[in-house]
Formats: sequence, structure tokens, C-alpha cells
Amino acid sequence: MPSPGADARAATKSGDLVQLEFELWAEAGGKTELLDTTREEVAQGAGFPRVEGHVWGPRPHEIGGEFFPRGIETSLVGVPVGEEVEREFAPGDAFGERDPDLIELFSRHEIQRLPEMRREDAHLELGSVLTIEGRRGRVVTLTEARVRVDFNPPFAGRRIKGKFRIAEKIVEPAEQVRAIVELQYGHSHDFHVELREKTFTLRVSERAKFDPRWIVAKAQIVDRLRNRLHPESVRIVEEYATPATPSKAAGTAAPHGKAASETAPTTDAAASETAPASSEADATPRTGGSKRSASAASKKT
Repeated sequence: MPSPGADARAATKSGDLVQLEFELWAEAGGKTELLDTTREEVAQGAGFPRVEGHVWGPRPHEIGGEFFPRGIETSLVGVPVGEEVEREFAPGDAFGERDPDLIELFSRHEIQRLPEMRREDAHLELGSVLTIEGRRGRVVTLTEARVRVDFNPPFAGRRIKGKFRIAEKIVEPAEQVRAIVELQYGHSHDFHVELREKTFTLRVSERAKFDPRWIVAKAQIVDRLRNRLHPESVRIVEEYATPATPSKAAGTAAPHGKAASETAPTTDAAASETAPASSEADATPRTGGSKRSASAASKKT
């Protein structure tokens, strides 16, 4: 387990967990467009849509990870903690060059047969996002008979500008656990984290218990905790309290003369946990990096 006394002010290295502030802009046709930011005042100035419940401020980030395109991630290696830097990236170092072969023409008849166009509220227009043979693209031209769809990544071919500031390194083990949960699943503040000796206990939030995304994220989180912090075991606790039944109507006698409080149902709980990290039966294959999608610039379509 890494020592919490590690130098939190040193320059970053690939693999470091940090709290990152940033703003990312795309240039095209002499105009700039805000792609993503952690700064509320920047988002407001750019007319970024408000998202209910969104928390502004530094985000957990893994230096050299998979949140930004590779060229942007590489540029963050060696940035001193607390220092703000500005970077510019050519298309090839960011979201890639535009490929003319990824702009394809379809008949209106083909488009109208797509599942998303069969909904009652379906409306085809410039900018509509369609899924065709497993590929997502945007409508760029539209006539009575033909539809041209661009399958290039949304910001391909555009120069990218960014401002970045490493607010701090994340060195405390409990905070590293929380950061990994945030990177792999999100909503980390809804989880309870407990470290006792070399056992990590993660109590699952109410939100995650019935979320299919949690099933995938759980295995990734356990794998990353083992590789980074080397615990002897990781416990994932999911508790389900049995709902209390409605109380008896007022004035109804309890059976056998017992007081109502003696016959009230009790709550029950079930907890599930992973096997110790040293168990071969519980070995979890490494499955990859973060999928935080909501605001991740490299994942926009």
C-alpha cells in the first residue's frame, strides 16, 4: 500500500491519481466551442446547459488514462501540482483527422427503417444522431430522397485548446478508493469506504444496487484496487432492508394478549462480499479504463 506521506507537490507521473481542473475548447471556422469543463463560471459564460445535480469543481483523474485522447493525456505527464498550463493540440493529437470515406449516403427509405426512426416522436433533421449497422453518425445533408451521414468522431479534424491545473495528488488510500469508484462508475460520494488493516470495505449506494452499470463497474473497481493498493481482501457490501409491514389497525388486540410492540416485524439484511484478493477463484481479469460518460470529451458523439 503506498505511503500517504508521498510528496503530493511533485510533478505528475503516468498512473498518478489527481484532482484535475480543466477546460477544453475545439476550434473550427474561426470559432471556438466549449467541449467540457470543471469550472462553473466558464460553463455559464459559454452557455453550457445546466445539468441538475451536477457538482462543479476538480474531478478525480488518472494521468495517462483514458478520459482524454492519448495526445492530451500524455501532455499532462510532468505537470507540477498547483500550476496551470495551457496546451494546443493538432487534430492528430486529439480526436483525429477527418476521413472522407466515413461520410456515407443513404436513401430516405433505408433511414426510415431504422429502429429509432419508428418511434412516434422520431424527427429527422440536420444533426440527428443515427445508429446504422452498429455505427453512430450525424446527419450532415438532407434531401427528399437522400441522407448523408458522417461517421467521423464529433470533433475530428478540429484543433483543440485546453487549460489544465492539477489541484492536488490523491495519496490517502481511502481517497484513492473513492477516486477509483468515481472513475469506473461515478457517484462516489454515495458510497461508504472503510479501511481496516489490509481489508477494504465498500458499502454500495442505494443508486448502484439496481443499476446494471454497477455489475460491470464492480469487477473493474476490484481489479484496479488490487493492482494499485494491494489489499489482502476487498469486501463489496450490498445491504437490503426488509420493508416493514403496515401496523395493525388501532384497537385490534395482539394475539395471545401480547403487546403490539412484541409482535412487530424486524428488519433483515443481506450482504454480499467478494472473496479475498489472494483467492484464485476470485481473480478478476483486468477489463479496462474509465467509462464516465456524461461529460467525457473523448466519448461525445
